[in-house]
Amino acid sequence: MYGTEFMKTTSKNPVLVVIPAFNEQDRIGHVITDIRKVEVPMDIAVIDDGSRDTTALVAKLNGAKVIRLSSHLGYGAALQTGYKYAYQQGYDFVVQLDGDGQHDPSYIPELLKVVMSGGADLVLGSRFLERSAQTKQPSNHYAPGVLRKLGIKLFAWLTSLLVGFKITDPTSGYQALNRRLITFFIRDFFPSDYPDADVILIAHRAGFVIKEAPIVSYERDIGKSMHRGLKPAYYTFKMFLSIFMTMLRKKPEFLRKQRDFKKKFGCSQSDAPHSSVS
Repeated sequence: MYGTEFMKTTSKNPVLVVIPAFNEQDRIGHVITDIRKVEVPMDIAVIDDGSRDTTALVAKLNGAKVIRLSSHLGYGAALQTGYKYAYQQGYDFVVQLDGDGQHDPSYIPELLKVVMSGGADLVLGSRFLERSAQTKQPSNHYAPGVLRKLGIKLFAWLTSLLVGFKITDPTSGYQALNRRLITFFIRDFFPSDYPDADVILIAHRAGFVIKEAPIVSYERDIGKSMHRGLKPAYYTFKMFLSIFMTMLRKKPEFLRKQRDFKKKFGCSQSDAPHSSVS
């Protein structure tokens, strides 16, 4: 099913934290430790995207479930592997964050509160959404370079225009989503490299509710960013092309099919672990 099968676990926790990681041996242990400090019952799965270092070993020693990909398939492929695992294991919610330590896990409860209350199917952790006056920005907070900042603003403007409401941070990898959206994201359309504004647009066109919540992100202090060299140019071209192709396609009828399935069988397809969603 969906190209990947996992051995069933016995966890009773409704939340899975998915961490795509590539060569993050120096940071992944600290990330897992910081997540453990959050007082929310949740499991942690590190998706090792073909790392050439000891990322998988460090993650395992720190108590995370580790899923190793056979080669370096890309951020999106690693992320979708986490969704597939969450779907097959029956988790109700997923929180995704990066393995480089840039995302502050203390904001996990804030993101989960929105999806758990039914206020949204997807919550984007925004680095640029205005915070309360009492919340001070840390000195080492994420500050994108000029070109990167212009790119984020451009895609934020374009995404907002296409979905009809303001999106401030369409490139954020810090998100929370519910099981309905997990079921949607394990389908073949999900990109293997950079799932950002195009995926937000696809989810919106399929009828899912999307909101943002303010988070703090830190500067990367160790290792290399995946947005380096010529990759930003490729990312920009690919994202424009993907958005253009998304707008040409017919709107997904996923939620309507879910409602029809529930009416017929008394449960949604996302609640049926071995159902095939088309």
